[in-house]
Amino acid sequence: MTTAQDTSASATDTAPIATNQKKHRPTSQLEKMQRRWGWIFISPWIIGFLGFTLIPMVASFIFSFLKFTINHPEDIRFIGLQNYQNLLTDPLVGVSLGVTFKFALLSLPLAIILPVALAALLNNKYLRGKRFFRTLFYMPYIVPIVSAVYVWSGVLNTETGWLNRFLELFGIQGPDWLNSVVWIYPALVIIGLWGLGNSYLITLASMQGVPTELYEAATVDGANMWQRFRKITLPMISPVIFYNLILAVIGLLRYFEIPFILKEGTGQPGNATMFYNIHFYKTAFVFLDMGYGSTLAWLLFIITMIFTVLLFYTARYWVYYASGDVF
Repeated sequence: MTTAQDTSASATDTAPIATNQKKHRPTSQLEKMQRRWGWIFISPWIIGFLGFTLIPMVASFIFSFLKFTINHPEDIRFIGLQNYQNLLTDPLVGVSLGVTFKFALLSLPLAIILPVALAALLNNKYLRGKRFFRTLFYMPYIVPIVSAVYVWSGVLNTETGWLNRFLELFGIQGPDWLNSVVWIYPALVIIGLWGLGNSYLITLASMQGVPTELYEAATVDGANMWQRFRKITLPMISPVIFYNLILAVIGLLRYFEIPFILKEGTGQPGNATMFYNIHFYKTAFVFLDMGYGSTLAWLLFIITMIFTVLLFYTARYWVYYASGDVF
């Protein structure tokens, strides 16, 4: 004879079994197939990430604690923090970081302001030939950087460059753009502005996504064009400005191709083009010191992460997201 207590105990004993059976429902064949194909589709990215990002980063971190030169692989040995201590005594570290930051202070404001100004101009509904000008301003971005640098080295040539010849029409003696410690940075900025097509295009797309109802309501309230731009356009496109800012900072910290092609990595004139990445490149791939080169790479990684974290921290005060999300 079964009592009520036995029945309650039996129900209690079987409840977890039912719950466990519900949690561990057998996976259907369709779910298994979808999961398998999902792994297959993302496997190229996983292989690329492991082969070209994660494994090289781990290897470079290990190399930073070693005395390792490629031409003498038999002399590899563990030296602890000596490579990191060498950062404090290497004069080119301070010089190259100073050159990089000096150029960044000069070019970063232009890299953010000019795409916004250009996008605002080409977003004007009263401007004729907008499609032609949009294509014209974007086309330089797809020109190979080596070709662009050689073209600009001719344009900025002191004797034969058309920029100095244009200045002569107004009675202005053109500077020695590429061989002067003072004028090499404006020359690099001019060359860099040649490739703003991508950031300008992204900014233009974000401007076209701003709801027209906001402008109409502001116009009814008596706001002029500048007030509409400052109170509506800039807040609405601030996530894109923030995105361009992050890319610009990272791009400036790894700035390498243009000064390397112009001066072949010599740092001339007067170490004014000895950017940090050129110092890193010469250490690792010219002098073949992979141990110290890896240390330079990790220093750059740490600096980049610090600036990126600071920018994300400040974003909460000036970046507007329609969803209300804040990083």
